[in-house]
Amino acid sequence: MTSSRAGQPAQPSDLVDVASLVTAYYTRQPDPEDVDQQVAFGTSGHRGSSLRTSFNEAHILATTQAIVDYRREQGYDGPLFLGRDTHGLSEPAWASALEVLVANEVTVLVDAADRYTPTPAVSHAILVANRGKVRGVSEMPAHTGLADGIVVTPSHNPPTDGGFKYNPPHGGPADSDATKVIAARANEYVRAGLEGVRRVPFERARASAESYDFLGTYVDDLPSVLDLDAVRDAGVTIGADPLGGAAVDYWGAIAERHRLDLTVVNPLVDATWRFMTLDWDGKIRMDCSSPSAMASLIERRDQFDVATGNDADSDRHGIVTPDAGLMNPNHYLSVAIQYLYGGARPDWRDDGFVGKTLVSSSMIDRVAGDLGRRLVEVPVGFKWFVPGLLDGSGPFGGEESAGASFLRRDGSVWTTDKDGILLALLASEIIATTGKTPSQLYGELTARHGEPAYARIDAAADREQKAKLAALSPDDVTAESLAGEPITAKLTEAPGNGAAIGGLKVVTESAWFAARPSGTEDVYKIYAESFRGADHLAQVQAEAKDVVSAALGS
Repeated sequence: MTSSRAGQPAQPSDLVDVASLVTAYYTRQPDPEDVDQQVAFGTSGHRGSSLRTSFNEAHILATTQAIVDYRREQGYDGPLFLGRDTHGLSEPAWASALEVLVANEVTVLVDAADRYTPTPAVSHAILVANRGKVRGVSEMPAHTGLADGIVVTPSHNPPTDGGFKYNPPHGGPADSDATKVIAARANEYVRAGLEGVRRVPFERARASAESYDFLGTYVDDLPSVLDLDAVRDAGVTIGADPLGGAAVDYWGAIAERHRLDLTVVNPLVDATWRFMTLDWDGKIRMDCSSPSAMASLIERRDQFDVATGNDADSDRHGIVTPDAGLMNPNHYLSVAIQYLYGGARPDWRDDGFVGKTLVSSSMIDRVAGDLGRRLVEVPVGFKWFVPGLLDGSGPFGGEESAGASFLRRDGSVWTTDKDGILLALLASEIIATTGKTPSQLYGELTARHGEPAYARIDAAADREQKAKLAALSPDDVTAESLAGEPITAKLTEAPGNGAAIGGLKVVTESAWFAARPSGTEDVYKIYAESFRGADHLAQVQAEAKDVVSAALGS
C-alpha cells in the first residue's frame, strides 16, 4: 500500500542513527545457524543491515577471505579494484575488506582521492586493466595480472543497509557458480569463528593499498562511448542529481572536462539522506526510477532540457523530461534501443542482438522486430548480458529496473555492469542529435507499435511457497487462457539462453505476466503488461494471482 507521505520530504524521525548503525556493525555477532543472518548472494551481491545482524564485520571479513580463496583457485593474481558508495555501512565494510585483502598479499587499488566509486567505474577499470587479456567469458585461463573488483554498495536500498558484491575479470557481476562458492565458504568461516581469516590492522592495510584514478580514467574516456561533442554544440542543458550517491564528484567533473551545460542539482552527501523525498512505502530509498523518490527533481524539470538521477552506486538511471516528467524505465530503454540500433552507432555489428530481461516491456520486442534485430530474452540479473557486451555480439543489455549498458562507438566493450551515468548522458545525446526528448520519441513508438500498460505488484508467499514457485515447470500451469486470450507460452526458462528464470512467465498475444519470489521479503512479485489498456492489465494481474496460486496448490 502506498504511504500517504510518499514523495514528501524526509523528517527527523525518518532518519537512521548512523552512529548506532556503525556501532552495531562492529559489536553484533551473527548466529551462523540463523538463515537470516548468513551470507547470501542475490542478483547484486550480499545485502543486509547491521541492525538486523545480517551485515556485520564478521560477514565482511569472512566474505572477503572467501573471495581471496576463490580468486586464488581461479588463478586471478592481478590487482583488485576496491570501491564503495556513500551508505553509512560502506566505509566500515570497505575498511574490513581492505584489511583482509592486504593480509592475503592481494594488490589493492583504491580511489586516488579517497572518495566514492560508482559501480560502472569499477567495471570500467577492470576491463581497462584486462584489455588484451580477456576476450570472452568462456576464455578465462589463468593469465598473469588478471584483475577483478569488489564494490561495497547495497545500490538503492535504504540508509540502514549495506551491500557487498564481487566482479570477476570480465568486469560484470559474478555469476551464481562463483557466488555460491563464495557464500558457502564465507558461512563456513563465520561458523568457525573466523578461524582461517587473515587480517592486518587498518593503518597498515591502507598504507599498502595503491591509488587509482577511477574518476579521471572513466570521465576522460566517455567520448569513446557517447557523442559529447554533439551535446556541447547543441547547448543541451542538463540537471544531474546524484541522490547523495557515488556519482557526486563525477557529474561535476563531466561538466568541467567536457564543457557541458550541466548543473549538479544536489552535491550533498549525508549517510542519513535527510534531503530525500520518501519512496512509495514511506521509506528513504535512492530509487531513481521511483516518482516518489525523485519528486524534488521532477519539480525542477522545466529548468533543464533533461534532468537525470542515479542511485547510490550509480548503476541505475532516471530520466526526467520537461514534457513528461520521470520516464518509466521500460519506455526509456525502448527509445535507447531504437536510437542506438537505428543508425546512431554505424560501427556496431550488423547482426548484434538486443538484450532484455524477461520482465521488461514487450515494446522492446516490437522495436527490435521493427529494426530487424534478434531479441535475446534472459532471466533477471545483469550477469546474463556480460558475454554479449564483452564480445560485441549483444551491443545493448537492459533491465526493467533502470539498469543498462552498451558498447563503445567503435563496437568494443565499455562496461559489463549497469552504468547509470552512461544511460543518463545518452538522453542528452538523443536530444542533441534528434531535436526531440526521449519522451517525445517514446510517443512516436507508441503511435507505431501500440501503447502498453505495465505494472508490478506483490503478493504474500512464505518461504516454502517461494521455493516452490522458483522450481515450477510449465506442466504445473493448467490454465489455458489469461484475461480472455489463449495462452501462447508458459515459460520457466528464458527463451534467450535456456536459463531457469526462478519463477514463471505466461504469455498471450497482447499481454503477459511473470511471477518471481522475492529474495528479501515474504512475497512474490508479479510483473504484468497489456497492450489492451489499463483495465485489461488489471484483469491480467488478478488472474495471474489465481494462476500462480493454483500452480502452488494454495
